[in-house]
Amino acid sequence: MADERIQVYESKMTKTLDGLTKELATIRAGRANPHILDKLTVDYYGTPTPLQQVANITVPEARMIQIQPWEASLIKEISKAIMASDLGLNPNSDGKIIRLVLPELTEERRKELVKDVKKKGEAAKVAVRNVRRDANDAFKKLAKQDISEDEIKELEEKIQKVTDKFVKEIDKAVDEKSKEILTV
Repeated sequence: MADERIQVYESKMTKTLDGLTKELATIRAGRANPHILDKLTVDYYGTPTPLQQVANITVPEARMIQIQPWEASLIKEISKAIMASDLGLNPNSDGKIIRLVLPELTEERRKELVKDVKKKGEAAKVAVRNVRRDANDAFKKLAKQDISEDEIKELEEKIQKVTDKFVKEIDKAVDEKSKEILTV
């Protein structure tokens, strides 16, 4: 019974960590990563459609992303979406394929990105701690029911251990992404 109560909150923490991991994947480090385009949508016959659903995305070189739309008519729309995004990239098109050449990141830009990664990590930690707080509040309400103080203490200790585990995993994800960004 106690474990079921913990699992509800643990799954919320897992969702927070998964969200952070996905978000970190979209942050551009030095190498070309097709996931930086995950958030882009293209106007496809009047419907905003994810770029991956209208084009083939490949990484032919370390600093280049190649986008090959399934319909040549989409070249302009895809270029427009890339220009409007916050990626800071200029699409080059030959009429069939769009190439995104990723410039070398400056030291200043790398430091900004690391700050951003740390901010996102902090936000994820706050979210995990909020889940812990919600859990502890729920456990305290159980005290009014038929549960001993010892059982509540045990539940609070378990949720604290789960929280610590997720905070460590968040720190690890942030450290790995920071290292990736700072590696020239």
